[in-house]
Amino acid sequence: MNYYEIGQRIRKHRKQKGLSQEQLAEAVNISVTHMSHIETGNTKLSLPVLVAVAVVLQVTTDDLLHDQDDDTAAAMNNVMAVLKECSLPQLKIIADLARSVHRNTPDLNK
Repeated sequence: MNYYEIGQRIRKHRKQKGLSQEQLAEAVNISVTHMSHIETGNTKLSLPVLVAVAVVLQVTTDDLLHDQDDDTAAAMNNVMAVLKECSLPQLKIIADLARSVHRNTPDLNK
């Protein structure tokens, strides 16, 4: 796991939200110094801090852990928005449909 890259993604999302390091640190309940060290990769962040940062920045933890291109991120966010409105039975049906589509359609990027 590359903590520098995670920190840079946190910084990117923080700036997109118009937050300072101080504001994000306060919202996550950590020191500004600790937030600075996280963003520069000089310290590892705990799972609770990672989750808190994601909640404040309104992104998924995957957005912070993995680099995704803008199109992929936008598509994932659109899917997540729909899924959040679904009931459990609907989610099960959608999961089955997604598996079927994935298995039975060619990858257009290849």
